[in-house]
Amino acid sequence: MILDAWLVAGLTVAVLVTVLWLVSLLLRDASIVDAFWGTGFVAIALSVAVAAPGGLAARAWLLGALVAVWGLRLSHYIFWRNKGQGEDYRYRKWRDEAGAAWWWRSYFKVFLLQGVIMWLVAAPVVAVVGSAPQRPLDWVDGLGASVWLVGFFFEAAGDWQLARFKADRANKGRLFTGGVWRYTRHPNYFGDAAQWWGLGLLALSTGAWWALVSPVVMNVLLVKVSGVALLEKDIGERRPGYRAYVERTNAFLPWFPRGAKP
Repeated sequence: MILDAWLVAGLTVAVLVTVLWLVSLLLRDASIVDAFWGTGFVAIALSVAVAAPGGLAARAWLLGALVAVWGLRLSHYIFWRNKGQGEDYRYRKWRDEAGAAWWWRSYFKVFLLQGVIMWLVAAPVVAVVGSAPQRPLDWVDGLGASVWLVGFFFEAAGDWQLARFKADRANKGRLFTGGVWRYTRHPNYFGDAAQWWGLGLLALSTGAWWALVSPVVMNVLLVKVSGVALLEKDIGERRPGYRAYVERTNAFLPWFPRGAKP
């Protein structure tokens, strides 16, 4: 049954990233893949749920709701943030480097790669929505939902607070260190990782310990690859005051600023 769910999830991802790639060729904008990330998991959850034999257990409904709230909010926010901005500079650089070959290279370098990562990270969705029968909800599920809620607060609050700050033209070029950004330099990345740990705990309640590969992969990506490490590569030179911010504020895990009273 789990194998069937994995196959359904993989087929769903393959179709979605291929369609999205074709749209990107028409728009000449590969960065549309970023806004699709969250919605892709919602599509996986729906497809696995439709293909699942019998009805869905309470745990599956809970996880599905959490994935939908996380994924749709994230996709809406990224779409709103990027609207009218054109292709992201990272993809423009790759486009320039590839030249005329970008149209097909983008499928493998951007869309198929993200699809494979998405398929792997979707392990808790496959484990919970695609398995039956399931044990009744227990304290591990409660812990998972609580961890997810903490993560959602940090990610959503961080995005909203930063968007409000940037909306004020008087803040152009300034560094925002208020709100949840006072406790971590990357509340959105921490929140994203925490939500996947929460979903991983829900999968653990079904006995699917292997699904914890999902939050582990997300943690590595967000801290070492495409998140904190990439963003902070040269931000100290671009943003006045950022070095001092680094000295007093944790990069990832939230905590009280160093040298400040709790």
